Amino acid sequence: MSGCTTDWSNVTLATFNQTLLNDTSLCTSCTCPLVLDGVQLSWVRYYPSLAGNVLFTAIFGLYLALQFFFGIQHKTWGFLVAMTIGLLLEIIGYIGRILLRSDMFSFSWFLMYLVCLTIGPAFFSAAIYLTLSRLIVIYGQQKARFRPQVYTYVFITFDVIALVLQAAGGAVASVASAYSSLQNTGVHIMVGGLAWQVFSLALFGLLSLDFWWRVIHSPPGSEPMNQTFELLRSRRSFQPLFMIAIFLAGLFIFVRSVFRCAELSNGFGGALANDQITFMVLEGTMMILACGLLTFFHPGLIIGRKAWAMASWKHKNLDTSFEEENSHRLNQRKKHGLFYKLSNNSQTSSVGDGFEILRH
Repeated sequence: MSGCTTDWSNVTLATFNQTLLNDTSLCTSCTCPLVLDGVQLSWVRYYPSLAGNVLFTAIFGLYLALQFFFGIQHKTWGFLVAMTIGLLLEIIGYIGRILLRSDMFSFSWFLMYLVCLTIGPAFFSAAIYLTLSRLIVIYGQQKARFRPQVYTYVFITFDVIALVLQAAGGAVASVASAYSSLQNTGVHIMVGGLAWQVFSLALFGLLSLDFWWRVIHSPPGSEPMNQTFELLRSRRSFQPLFMIAIFLAGLFIFVRSVFRCAELSNGFGGALANDQITFMVLEGTMMILACGLLTFFHPGLIIGRKAWAMASWKHKNLDTSFEEENSHRLNQRKKHGLFYKLSNNSQTSSVGDGFEILRH
């Protein structure tokens, strides 16, 4: 923020420097107010919080370091790539907001934060899509409406469509003059991309809930779950905690996307687009929470490297060492009465959440 203390209270549009009024890119914090006679001259009507944006940048940086460590350690390559790109975009976006604070009339800094923070969450969605396809294999493909590769291909394609629309909208806005009709067209294209993302996330959420419902409410005598991953499913860290974490991460991204649609629907000069507190809560905090869940409930930590690789629908060869280890540990847990199992084939299901304790 500039140290200038210019008093703009007696300045009107009629008396203001017309050159600066016609080309606000020439403005500085010393030569132009953010708003004059109700007309917005800067890209946003508030100075971005230095402390808040530095904090968010640091948190996303920490998540990025942890994602690198967990991803390389557990070889969850697809998940790692998606999360890395998304987190880098978040970091760049918040750096853009910090730089914008020092030059409120810079379209470069404004576009840097706008585009990066708009498209970044699409990559987090992709990471969740990849995880669901593994979960379908772990529980058994018969529990899902479609084969795991269908979920991956369809929703990744939806993500690409959303990214293309959002990036195209940002590109159109970047070549347009300030507040021109072409710039409004760019904003509308971005909103279209966000709306498509909301639709995609809503559909994905419904299909995920349907899958989980079919898992816990499968009638007795139905097809058994994939026995290869029986030990994994018995872990409390996996179910229900991991399932809940993935669902909540998707929900946070959905809430954020709905907000961004509403925020940009009235253009850069709209009330929501200039409400810093709402932005920091419904954009920043939602992404902090979503990425936190995807980091601290990292699939490599919960599912494990071998199980993650074997749960890929592309996996062809059975890892016999994994099978033997799984069988040995499973028998040990059953022997000591520590085995938890979804009661899809049990005749007793007194526990309301779909679990029962099988004691030796």
